[in-house]
Formats: sequence, structure tokens, C-alpha cells
Amino acid sequence: MTGRILTFTTPDGPVSVPIRQCVIAGWTGRDKAALDHHIEELAAIGVPGPSTVPLYYRAAVEQVIQDAAVQVLGRDGSGEVEPVLVATADGRLLLTVGSDHTDRKVEAYSIPVSKQMCPKVLATAAWPVELGSWMDRLTLESRATIDGREVVYQTGTLAMIRPLAELVAGYGGLAPGTVMLCGTIPVEGGLRHADRFAMRLADPETGAAIDHAYTIETLPVVR
Repeated sequence: MTGRILTFTTPDGPVSVPIRQCVIAGWTGRDKAALDHHIEELAAIGVPGPSTVPLYYRAAVEQVIQDAAVQVLGRDGSGEVEPVLVATADGRLLLTVGSDHTDRKVEAYSIPVSKQMCPKVLATAAWPVELGSWMDRLTLESRATIDGREVVYQTGTLAMIRPLAELVAGYGGLAPGTVMLCGTIPVEGGLRHADRFAMRLADPETGAAIDHAYTIETLPVVR
């Protein structure tokens, strides 16, 4: 299986990666008490809890895009900012930012199906990285345009997520051509639909940042 080809601008020049699998690491919060509380909250509204944590969901490679616009069915979906690792053909790791756009209504009866319902949007820039504790300083932020007004939707650091090296090891490593979305951070004000979703991964020590944004077109739900 060849898969789709993603192309990233990096400090070393452009890198193209034939993508062969997409992995979505879920339930990756580092604070166990907060994670347990979140699982209980979701169970109360009918979302089944994980069989183990973290949990690795799969999505079709066709869902991985780098576009500036997406189409989704109805208004039950929402984005969530995540650090994303991409394993290149020559064994290197790239780090970028992405959104695990998910249908929340479908999520109530099947998280794996909800992951497959919506595209996974990645930025077009990336950094070559070696995994390590230094990554905890990196910041994540998303901004959502809701009813014509842009608001801060999420903000935090990678220290709120399990170490990325731990997530990779838990999956058994990343074969060339693997994209791994590594989990998200809490939403301010609750999950909700937006017409535009902007995301940023930044290194406050160097001032470097990766930005991407996409608009969301909702398709009618016909019954």
C-alpha cells in the first residue's frame, strides 16, 4: 500500500513522506486523577471509557490532509489541537501540529467510528526532532471562530500529555510512513462547533512556531 504523500517544509528543506498508517493516541493525559475524572464525566453522558490507557485508534490514511478547508456532516464535530509525529522513509521523526477533528455525536456510541468520520488536518511545516524531556516546554494553542468571533479554545504545554517517547514505545515504535496524533489538552468552555479552527505549536525558548488553520464547511444532514 503506497498511501498518500505529505510534504513538509523543514529547517533542512522540503521533506515528502508516503503515509502508510495513521494512529491516534487517545486518553494521553499525564495527570492520572484528572484523566480518571474525565473518563467518569464522559461515562455519565454515554461515552464509553477506554479498555486501557493510553489507547491507540486507527484511521484511514485518506483522512490525513494538509488542507485549509474541510467538509463535515452536520454541526456535531469539533477540532482539537495535538502534537503530531511523522516517521519518514529514512527513519527520522518529524514533529508538527494537527487537529483530530471528531464527530462528537458519533463519539457517544463509538469512538473508533467517530475518528474515521472526520479528516485529520496537519500543518505543512515540521521540525526534525529527537524525542526527550525538552519537549515538555513546547506549547499548544487552538483558536476557534464561533458565531463570527475568534476565541481561545485550548492552551497548554506538552507537559500535560504523556511523554511522546512513552507514547511511541507503547505503540511498539513508529514504522516509516506512520503518522501519530499524540493527544490533546483541555478545552476552554466545552466542546463546540466552529467555522474556523486555528492551531499553533511553539517553542518559547527559540521563538519558533508552526501554525495552521482550516475552515469548516458543514454539509446538510438529510433524513
